[in-house]
Amino acid sequence: MKRHVKIWTSALCSFTSTAIIFSVANLQGNRVKEAFAQNIEAKAVCVMEQNSRRILFELNGDTRLPMASTTKIATAVTVLNLCNDIKSEIKIPNAAVGIEGSSVYLKENDVYSVEDLLYGLMLRSGNDCATALALYFSEDISTFSAKMNETAQKAGAFATCFQNPHGLPCKNHYTTARDLSLISCYAMENPLFKEIVATEYYEPCHWKNKNKMVTEYNGIGIKTGYTKEAGRCLVSAAENEGMTVICTVLSCPDMYRVSNNLIKDVFSSFRYKKIIGKEDVFNIVSGDKNICGKIKEDFYYPMMEGEENQLEIITKPINNGEIVGQIEIYLSKRLLFCENLYKL
Repeated sequence: MKRHVKIWTSALCSFTSTAIIFSVANLQGNRVKEAFAQNIEAKAVCVMEQNSRRILFELNGDTRLPMASTTKIATAVTVLNLCNDIKSEIKIPNAAVGIEGSSVYLKENDVYSVEDLLYGLMLRSGNDCATALALYFSEDISTFSAKMNETAQKAGAFATCFQNPHGLPCKNHYTTARDLSLISCYAMENPLFKEIVATEYYEPCHWKNKNKMVTEYNGIGIKTGYTKEAGRCLVSAAENEGMTVICTVLSCPDMYRVSNNLIKDVFSSFRYKKIIGKEDVFNIVSGDKNICGKIKEDFYYPMMEGEENQLEIITKPINNGEIVGQIEIYLSKRLLFCENLYKL
């Protein structure tokens, strides 16, 4: 049996299950129209809140496109997932020397730590760093690329295919703006990844971050990219009042200005709000019994003004030891959250 519920807190707040007055699909459609009105010159855009993965703005978000060096986001997080010690030293193989495109000019038999090469990868966009890391953690580029594709699947990015670790043009090497945002959200959950991409200057190797989002736009720089085929690409991040947003623009000539404006727009339109908290007590009716339960962690969600009145919160009883029920939260009939309720 499912029941609509109220939540009792010290503030005596409650959520009502009022009628839903708009659909998420229509909301997304309006945002696309707004994008055209703003003359956003990009083949694809996706702005996503990191924790909830809610899409805050999207334009052609599921269109498959080349992504140039933003590929290296997946390279870096794949390396971090595989690496037990970032201080491990790598002797640079000849196969990683003289890779075309952006480079830190590695030389054969030079020795760098995994950490050094990750900074060279993300701050200087070193294609040679990407190749050296791939060949250290796998026997060949193809095998490492398969591991990158596993990373993408873990992130929920199912419309992405990696063929190399650096993003140089290659047949069947593509992603979508939505997938790249998902991969970046996943990567940002790794504290070391977040630290690397937010670094302005890496002192041990005297490498300055190329990404202007770090130095000029008060953001968390993630990764730039450019090839003639892919155009100018940028994934960036920013934080405000507890909310972290990931902004992906693909084939966008004015990528910094567009990204900065999009981030400002979503921060002015959305607030990161606590929907239910671990202090909230839920009264669950099971037969002729009333049982009280709580969740273990607070649930926050990015909300536009007025959306709180369109939330629907449902509980259902479960008799399983400490678990006394389950709670579900819907917005526009779309499930946002499902969690167990635990006995007080």
